[in-house]
Amino acid sequence: MSESTPVIRLKKNEERRLKAGHEWIYANEIDTREQPLKTLPAGGACVVEDHRGKVLGRALLSPNSLIAARLYSRDVRQEPSKSFFKKRIAEALAMRDTLFAEPFYRLIYGEADGLPGLVVDRFGDTLVLQCGTAGMEAYLPLVVEALDAVLEPACIVVKNDASVRALEGLPIYVRAEKGELPTVLSLRENGVDFQAPLAEGQKTGWFFDHRAARARMAPLAKGARVLDVFSYCGGWGVQAAVAGAGEVTCIDSSSTALDFVHANAERNGVADKMRTLEGDATAAMKQLVSDGEKFDLVVLDPPAFVKRRKDFKNGLAGYHAINELAVRLVKPGGYFVSASCSMLLPAEKLLDVVRASARHIDRRLQVIGYEGQGPDHPIHPSIPETAYLKSWFSRVLFKV
Repeated sequence: MSESTPVIRLKKNEERRLKAGHEWIYANEIDTREQPLKTLPAGGACVVEDHRGKVLGRALLSPNSLIAARLYSRDVRQEPSKSFFKKRIAEALAMRDTLFAEPFYRLIYGEADGLPGLVVDRFGDTLVLQCGTAGMEAYLPLVVEALDAVLEPACIVVKNDASVRALEGLPIYVRAEKGELPTVLSLRENGVDFQAPLAEGQKTGWFFDHRAARARMAPLAKGARVLDVFSYCGGWGVQAAVAGAGEVTCIDSSSTALDFVHANAERNGVADKMRTLEGDATAAMKQLVSDGEKFDLVVLDPPAFVKRRKDFKNGLAGYHAINELAVRLVKPGGYFVSASCSMLLPAEKLLDVVRASARHIDRRLQVIGYEGQGPDHPIHPSIPETAYLKSWFSRVLFKV
């Protein structure tokens, strides 16, 4: 350990959560009398001690954030070196190699893979990474070197354009650290071929987290008339068509995303089944309700409506509104998939939203399944925030 490594000391009793396995240190948990946060280097490594001076581990600093530091090792001697990153990446890769036959998955999922603030998605020979914290941003060159050493990809892209970076005063940029910057990303999920936009795409370009839920949906789509709301590039809708749906309607506000829906449908030989509606999802569903449209299967996969605790009340109302519209569009005996990626919305709360939405319009539900995020998004058992994705599968019956 370097003599210049800063030390942060916690207030009394604030170490209990860390000792239980959590890895986040909030700004108000730090005793700033001895070490003011504003004097600490953003992105630097530090030693974490309890109020008595007992060492708890090493962390990466984000002094401008509410989460001021994130533990990356319980070993006080562990520097964030290239060899450290190589070891963590190799550990993550070994699990994905065991679970997936093809190289399309989330390779690194932040804290759950021991690399807080880092996300890496693998699209065959292309890696797309995002840094969400000042701590990981500072070590980006070492991360890139380690990824290159472990996987030897043709292309490594840093897509640091997430709005969360602004909270830590980090710049917004997209660039290739190795190879040429691609315009599209190619992948295969559940036996279906896709392409997705990079620069104009959401997150890293694709959402691998719903892989298991989409596979679970497949038998419900056979012979069905399907509605995919917030469709993006057709992850649900195109897979429904390939699974045997008779007709699929995809709704999204992005014309670029819907262009990819059609291209992906064409790629998989189901272009004749695909219809798209561009516009606000709520307005589009209201129009479908007004037109008397009904579907055998409705998939509702919205963006996060609850990003901060103070947004919970309004976000919950938003979930109620769109779920009720979606349920109205399901035929008697049809199926409804309701998903949420809001970390702050518990799975049981989403189920309550679905139940209440059905009850409000005199529908009866049979819950037939549940899926969380796929295994390439492992859950850290001491960090409930890492378990963010949930999807409820229900059958909708009219009240008798």
